[in-house]
Amino acid sequence: MLSLFSAKNKAQILSEALPYIRRFHGRTIVIKYGGNAMTEENLKQGFARDVVLLKLVGMNPVIVHGGGPQINEMLKRVGKQGEFIQGMRVTDAETMDVVEMVLGGLVNKNIVSLINSQGGLAVGLTGKDGAFIRAKKMLVKDNEKNGEWLSIGQVGEIEYIDPSLITLLDTQDFIPVIAPIGVGENGESYNINADLVAGKLAEILQAEKLILLTNTPGVLDKNENLLTGLTAERVDELFQDGTIFGGMLPKISAALDAVKNGVNSCHIIDGRVEHALLLEILTDEGVGTLIKGSAHVE
Repeated sequence: MLSLFSAKNKAQILSEALPYIRRFHGRTIVIKYGGNAMTEENLKQGFARDVVLLKLVGMNPVIVHGGGPQINEMLKRVGKQGEFIQGMRVTDAETMDVVEMVLGGLVNKNIVSLINSQGGLAVGLTGKDGAFIRAKKMLVKDNEKNGEWLSIGQVGEIEYIDPSLITLLDTQDFIPVIAPIGVGENGESYNINADLVAGKLAEILQAEKLILLTNTPGVLDKNENLLTGLTAERVDELFQDGTIFGGMLPKISAALDAVKNGVNSCHIIDGRVEHALLLEILTDEGVGTLIKGSAHVE
């Protein structure tokens, strides 16, 4: 039996969540799923339950997942060493086969099974299904070779996303789970950064929120203090002064583009915190870093 104190706490939490459930009912929430939340068993189960709860109270969660550690492990098994240039995985044909097998198969189906085991109706996809993520080869500038443009293999940049398949799944109460693999004009596969896919998808779907799960508390200043309530202008300043660097760059770039192009807000949250999704979406305090769009309403 619940103690009176515990019962009151639970009732207060549910009461606090009600305005957010009402506000976000029928809205799309795009969630980039990765980091510890994707590898630790208790966090995996908690994530799946939270996603199902969001769907049951009337929101439309759309999941985009990564899988870097799983890809690295599989590459080691076949005797290959992962290589990165400017944070992007160099992807030759053999590596692309591994990426498709791990992301489109192993990882994607595991997430689908987790969500379904908690009572959801998840459907696994890659951008090749219905050719809904069209991509072209990405070139990166080599600053050590007079700014030459280099190919890093089958790494893609997004040309466009057709939202019709995702919209159809949402209206039928399914939860899309998307592996970040795009398709070129000749049917070739492209490995795309999952943060960038999540950000562009949020734009195309005109999502209420873009949520990026990370292995840090959020965006930190140079003294390791958490920053939140950031505007697009403030984020630009943090790029310029070097506060945002390294692995946080593609996340913030995706967030910044999203809020500049119609997404109401982006949240960069710590996936190591249990029920981080619910804390961010359904409570007054939230967790992590909020980046606000021009239409953001407190």
